[in-house]
Amino acid sequence: MVRNERARTVKAARRPEVRLPELAAWPGGELEPDGDYDGLEFADLDLVGQEGIGARFMDCALRRCALDETGLTKARFLDSVLEGVRGVGTDLSGASLRDVELVEARLGGIQLHGAVLERVVVRGGKIDYLNLRGARLKDVVFEGCVLVEPDFGGAVLERVEFRECTLRGADFSGARMTDVDLREATELGIARGVDALSGAVISPSQLFDLAPALAAQLGLRVG
Repeated sequence: MVRNERARTVKAARRPEVRLPELAAWPGGELEPDGDYDGLEFADLDLVGQEGIGARFMDCALRRCALDETGLTKARFLDSVLEGVRGVGTDLSGASLRDVELVEARLGGIQLHGAVLERVVVRGGKIDYLNLRGARLKDVVFEGCVLVEPDFGGAVLERVEFRECTLRGADFSGARMTDVDLREATELGIARGVDALSGAVISPSQLFDLAPALAAQLGLRVG
Protein backbone atom coordinates (compact mmCIF):
# COMPACT_ATOMS: atom_id res chain seq x y z
CA MET A 1 0.00 0.00 0.00
CA VAL A 2 2.78 2.42 0.86
CA ARG A 3 4.56 1.68 -2.40
CA ASN A 4 1.39 2.18 -4.40
CA GLU A 5 0.73 5.49 -2.67
CA ARG A 6 4.32 6.58 -3.33
CA ALA A 7 4.02 5.67 -6.99
CA ARG A 8 0.89 7.84 -7.29
CA THR A 9 2.34 10.85 -5.56
CA VAL A 10 6.03 11.17 -6.40
CA LYS A 11 8.53 9.57 -8.74
CA ALA A 12 11.52 7.96 -7.04
CA ALA A 13 15.02 9.24 -7.71
CA ARG A 14 17.29 7.07 -9.80
CA ARG A 15 20.36 6.27 -7.76
CA PRO A 16 23.91 6.14 -9.11
CA GLU A 17 25.46 2.76 -9.79
CA VAL A 18 29.12 3.43 -9.14
CA ARG A 19 31.37 0.47 -9.88
CA LEU A 20 34.93 1.58 -9.53
CA PRO A 21 37.62 -0.29 -11.44
CA GLU A 22 40.89 -1.25 -9.78
CA LEU A 23 42.35 2.11 -8.84
CA ALA A 24 45.91 3.36 -9.02
CA ALA A 25 47.21 5.41 -6.10
CA TRP A 26 47.65 9.11 -6.78
CA PRO A 27 51.42 9.53 -7.23
CA GLY A 28 51.49 12.81 -5.37
CA GLY A 29 51.96 16.47 -6.20
CA GLU A 30 49.24 19.11 -6.30
CA LEU A 31 46.00 19.27 -8.18
CA GLU A 32 46.24 21.16 -11.45
CA PRO A 33 43.70 23.42 -13.15
CA ASP A 34 42.01 21.50 -15.99
CA GLY A 35 43.74 18.34 -14.79
CA ASP A 36 42.50 15.01 -16.10
CA TYR A 37 42.30 12.28 -13.44
CA ASP A 38 41.11 8.82 -14.43
CA GLY A 39 40.97 5.66 -12.30
CA LEU A 40 42.88 7.16 -9.36
CA GLU A 41 42.55 6.91 -5.60
CA PHE A 42 43.31 9.98 -3.51
CA ALA A 43 43.59 8.69 0.07
CA ASP A 44 44.44 10.51 3.32
CA LEU A 45 45.79 13.54 1.47
CA ASP A 46 46.06 17.19 2.44
CA LEU A 47 44.58 19.06 -0.54
CA VAL A 48 44.05 22.25 1.44
CA GLY A 49 44.09 25.37 -0.72
CA GLN A 50 44.99 23.54 -3.91
CA GLU A 51 43.51 24.60 -7.25
CA GLY A 52 41.83 22.03 -9.46
CA ILE A 53 39.64 24.47 -11.35
CA GLY A 54 37.99 22.77 -14.33
CA ALA A 55 39.58 19.40 -13.51
CA ARG A 56 37.91 16.13 -14.50
CA PHE A 57 37.72 13.17 -12.12
CA MET A 58 36.44 9.97 -13.73
CA ASP A 59 36.24 6.61 -11.96
CA CYS A 60 38.07 8.12 -9.00
CA ALA A 61 37.89 7.81 -5.22
CA LEU A 62 38.73 10.59 -2.76
CA ARG A 63 38.95 9.08 0.71
CA ARG A 64 39.54 10.98 3.96
CA CYS A 65 41.09 13.96 2.17
CA ALA A 66 41.25 17.49 3.62
CA LEU A 67 39.56 19.96 1.28
CA ASP A 68 39.69 23.26 3.18
CA GLU A 69 39.52 26.14 0.68
CA THR A 70 40.23 23.73 -2.18
CA GLY A 71 39.35 25.35 -5.51
CA LEU A 72 37.33 22.99 -7.70
CA THR A 73 35.24 25.51 -9.60
CA LYS A 74 33.66 23.92 -12.70
CA ALA A 75 35.29 20.60 -11.91
CA ARG A 76 33.60 17.41 -13.15
CA PHE A 77 33.16 14.30 -11.03
CA LEU A 78 31.94 11.31 -13.03
CA ASP A 79 31.32 7.79 -11.66
CA SER A 80 33.27 8.63 -8.53
CA VAL A 81 33.16 8.25 -4.75
CA LEU A 82 34.04 10.89 -2.16
CA GLU A 83 34.28 9.19 1.22
CA GLY A 84 35.08 10.78 4.57
CA VAL A 85 36.25 14.04 3.00
CA ARG A 86 36.36 17.05 5.29
CA GLY A 87 36.93 20.75 4.97
CA VAL A 88 35.63 24.29 5.19
CA GLY A 89 35.09 26.60 2.24
CA THR A 90 35.54 24.02 -0.51
CA ASP A 91 34.63 25.73 -3.79
CA LEU A 92 32.68 23.54 -6.22
CA SER A 93 30.68 26.36 -7.77
CA GLY A 94 29.55 25.53 -11.27
CA ALA A 95 30.80 21.96 -10.89
CA SER A 96 29.18 18.91 -12.44
CA LEU A 97 28.59 15.74 -10.40
CA ARG A 98 27.14 12.76 -12.23
CA ASP A 99 26.87 9.25 -10.80
CA VAL A 100 28.61 10.25 -7.57
CA GLU A 101 28.44 8.99 -3.98
CA LEU A 102 29.35 11.45 -1.20
CA VAL A 103 29.67 9.37 1.96
CA GLU A 104 30.22 10.46 5.58
CA ALA A 105 31.50 13.91 4.64
CA ARG A 106 32.22 16.62 7.21
CA LEU A 107 32.00 19.88 5.32
CA GLY A 108 31.22 23.50 6.11
CA GLY A 109 30.46 26.39 3.82
CA ILE A 110 30.83 24.28 0.70
CA GLN A 111 30.05 26.24 -2.47
CA LEU A 112 27.95 24.38 -5.03
CA HIS A 113 26.02 27.33 -6.39
CA GLY A 114 25.27 26.95 -10.07
CA ALA A 115 26.37 23.31 -9.97
CA VAL A 116 24.67 20.39 -11.73
CA LEU A 117 24.04 17.21 -9.73
CA GLU A 118 22.62 14.16 -11.49
CA ARG A 119 22.29 10.72 -9.93
CA VAL A 120 24.04 11.70 -6.72
CA VAL A 121 23.69 10.17 -3.24
CA VAL A 122 24.77 12.10 -0.14
CA ARG A 123 24.87 9.48 2.60
CA GLY A 124 25.68 10.13 6.25
CA GLY A 125 27.90 12.88 7.58
CA LYS A 126 27.15 16.51 8.25
CA ILE A 127 27.29 19.54 5.98
CA ASP A 128 26.94 23.05 7.40
CA TYR A 129 25.90 26.01 5.22
CA LEU A 130 25.65 24.07 1.97
CA ASN A 131 25.27 26.59 -0.86
CA LEU A 132 23.22 25.19 -3.75
CA ARG A 133 21.79 28.48 -4.97
CA GLY A 134 20.82 28.29 -8.62
CA ALA A 135 21.95 24.67 -8.84
CA ARG A 136 20.17 21.92 -10.78
CA LEU A 137 19.52 18.67 -8.92
CA LYS A 138 18.08 15.68 -10.74
CA ASP A 139 17.86 12.20 -9.19
CA VAL A 140 19.58 13.23 -5.94
CA VAL A 141 19.15 11.45 -2.59
CA PHE A 142 20.12 12.92 0.78
CA GLU A 143 20.17 9.94 3.10
CA GLY A 144 20.92 9.78 6.81
CA CYS A 145 22.83 13.07 6.76
CA VAL A 146 22.55 16.35 8.65
CA LEU A 147 22.19 19.57 6.65
CA VAL A 148 22.46 22.76 8.69
CA GLU A 149 21.11 25.89 6.98
CA PRO A 150 21.33 24.54 3.42
CA ASP A 151 20.58 27.14 0.75
CA PHE A 152 18.51 25.90 -2.20
CA GLY A 153 17.52 29.42 -3.27
CA GLY A 154 16.56 29.52 -6.94
CA ALA A 155 17.59 25.90 -7.43
CA VAL A 156 15.74 23.42 -9.65
CA LEU A 157 15.02 20.10 -7.95
CA GLU A 158 13.64 17.11 -9.85
CA ARG A 159 13.25 13.68 -8.28
CA VAL A 160 15.08 14.62 -5.07
CA GLU A 161 14.61 12.60 -1.87
CA PHE A 162 15.40 13.43 1.75
CA ARG A 163 15.48 10.07 3.56
CA GLU A 164 16.12 9.93 7.32
CA CYS A 165 17.83 13.27 6.79
CA THR A 166 17.89 16.26 9.13
CA LEU A 167 17.14 19.65 7.56
CA ARG A 168 17.69 22.65 9.83
CA GLY A 169 17.00 26.20 8.72
CA ALA A 170 16.68 25.35 5.04
CA ASP A 171 16.17 28.12 2.48
CA PHE A 172 14.05 27.16 -0.52
CA SER A 173 13.34 30.72 -1.69
CA GLY A 174 12.52 30.75 -5.39
CA ALA A 175 13.25 27.04 -5.80
CA ARG A 176 11.33 24.99 -8.36
CA MET A 177 10.43 21.45 -7.38
CA THR A 178 9.17 18.39 -9.22
CA ASP A 179 8.76 15.06 -7.44
CA VAL A 180 10.62 16.14 -4.32
CA ASP A 181 10.00 13.75 -1.43
CA LEU A 182 10.42 15.21 2.06
CA ARG A 183 8.24 12.70 3.90
CA GLU A 184 11.05 10.68 5.41
CA ALA A 185 13.08 13.65 6.66
CA THR A 186 13.57 13.12 10.39
CA GLU A 187 13.61 16.87 10.94
CA LEU A 188 12.20 19.44 8.52
CA GLY A 189 13.04 23.00 9.43
CA ILE A 190 12.42 25.60 6.75
CA ALA A 191 13.59 29.13 7.46
CA ARG A 192 12.55 30.64 4.12
CA GLY A 193 10.76 29.63 0.95
CA VAL A 194 7.94 27.52 2.34
CA ASP A 195 5.87 28.81 -0.57
CA ALA A 196 8.23 26.96 -2.95
CA LEU A 197 7.10 23.55 -1.69
CA SER A 198 4.66 23.19 -4.57
CA GLY A 199 5.89 20.09 -6.35
CA ALA A 200 7.06 18.50 -3.09
CA VAL A 201 5.40 15.84 -0.95
CA ILE A 202 5.36 16.05 2.85
CA SER A 203 3.78 13.92 5.57
CA PRO A 204 0.70 14.93 7.61
CA SER A 205 2.85 15.45 10.70
CA GLN A 206 5.22 17.69 8.74
CA LEU A 207 2.25 19.72 7.53
CA PHE A 208 1.28 20.28 11.16
CA ASP A 209 4.81 21.42 12.02
CA LEU A 210 4.91 23.78 9.04
CA ALA A 211 1.46 25.24 9.70
CA PRO A 212 2.75 28.42 11.42
CA ALA A 213 5.11 29.19 8.51
CA LEU A 214 2.37 28.47 5.97
CA ALA A 215 -0.07 30.70 7.85
CA ALA A 216 2.49 33.50 7.93
CA GLN A 217 3.09 33.10 4.20
CA LEU A 218 -0.63 33.43 3.54
CA GLY A 219 -1.01 36.32 5.95
CA LEU A 220 -3.42 34.20 7.94
CA ARG A 221 -3.95 35.07 11.59
CA VAL A 222 -4.88 32.31 13.98
CA GLY A 223 -6.47 33.13 17.28
